[in-house]
Amino acid sequence: MSLLPALDGVHGDPADAVSVAGETLAWSQLAARADAIGGRVAGAPAIAVCGEATIDTVIAVVAGLRAGVPVVPVPADAGPMECHHILRDSGATMVIGDPEWPDVELERIPLTTRSASATGSSPKSDNDPALIMYTSGTTGLPKGAVIPRCAIAAGLDGLADAWGWTPDDTLVHGLPLFHVHGLILGVLGALRVGSKLIHTGRPTPERYGAAVGTLYFGVPTVWGRVAAAPEHAKALSSARLLVSGSAALPVPVFERLRELTGQVPVERYGMTETLITLSTRHDGDRRPGHVGVPIAGVETRLRSETGEPVSHDGETIGGLQVRGATLFNGYLNLPDKTAESMTDDGWFVTGDAVTIAPDGFHRIVGRASIDIIKSGGYKVGAGEVETALLSHSSVDEAAVIGVPDADLGERIVAFVVGDGIVPNDLIDHVAKLLSGHKRPREVRVVDSLPRNAMGKIQKQQLKQA
Repeated sequence: MSLLPALDGVHGDPADAVSVAGETLAWSQLAARADAIGGRVAGAPAIAVCGEATIDTVIAVVAGLRAGVPVVPVPADAGPMECHHILRDSGATMVIGDPEWPDVELERIPLTTRSASATGSSPKSDNDPALIMYTSGTTGLPKGAVIPRCAIAAGLDGLADAWGWTPDDTLVHGLPLFHVHGLILGVLGALRVGSKLIHTGRPTPERYGAAVGTLYFGVPTVWGRVAAAPEHAKALSSARLLVSGSAALPVPVFERLRELTGQVPVERYGMTETLITLSTRHDGDRRPGHVGVPIAGVETRLRSETGEPVSHDGETIGGLQVRGATLFNGYLNLPDKTAESMTDDGWFVTGDAVTIAPDGFHRIVGRASIDIIKSGGYKVGAGEVETALLSHSSVDEAAVIGVPDADLGERIVAFVVGDGIVPNDLIDHVAKLLSGHKRPREVRVVDSLPRNAMGKIQKQQLKQA
């Protein structure tokens, strides 16, 4: 089966099949423009694409996939050092379009290309690379995760099942087109399922409210802004599903969305290396702060720091490991890093701290390296403290980290954004809601929290503050 069957005429050919920031194409038009470019790039070891939120980006990505050439999405906001590293490390020899990138010797393929050797879908091995996606690089230069065609197909089919996603849906989102969420789910998902796609260009409440869809994707930052704009939020009441991912959705935002739209948000979890592996279901329970159960074709387990099994009691925190059809092929040019990320029996080590309830529901506590704070002999999940802080009326945003402490090992420090914040009141507020050892020892009021393009808070920057 084709990776993107909508482009093969399986679901008809609506004139407004794909819309990005107001530019619209039918699936046949998208396929024709992509295949004209595909005739120029076929046989290249890899092609680079600037991940701006434009119809040109969609055409460029589809061109590579249909020509059987690995596509390297480059973040639209990448700095010169990051951009140069990605282009050099990926082995890309061509770039589609003419982005303003550093002086790297790549052949530039115009988006207006009309190749005489235009080609349709090329049959490829299911395990051939489709995308080389670079991780955020929090511990060094970004690593290129090689994503095979079969992983994308398995992940999207699993999500279609979990979300009841069909050709009758219209997907709306405004997410970046160089991450799993915005590109694989938000573009390739629609092209695989055969649903219409409306990309709003930017993910503002006004644009989400003006679009007419059944399925909406957003990150917590987006949903927080939607929840703060009741007139636009209420316009989503006719939607079938509101999906949140890429970071934990704060419980107050979860509840506010339910109040304004009548929709209980669906939360899901994944990584670049694993694609989406966990989700609450369209026909199942949805709990604040939980990301549901494994999608079809995926297994999970918890292990302690010493590698022992961890109880699925909903309370005990363990390291999440994943196995299944959605996994990457490895890190490009980094066999040692690939080996380090896998257990001897074939499970990917996510680095995330998780609890699993007896009924299989997963709750992401945070990154084991930064969101598990070891204070006074206790393990404290930063997310639990952040949820307590956000329940205070003066707090709009919160991030909790552990900083070195001679007595406690690590002391809990909260960075908060809001109006009229009294630090000692917040400390007392958390102490009343949680165990005393989970209260922040220090509250720092800031104007904003550092975030990446997907809205994730960059806690490493807070640790350096």
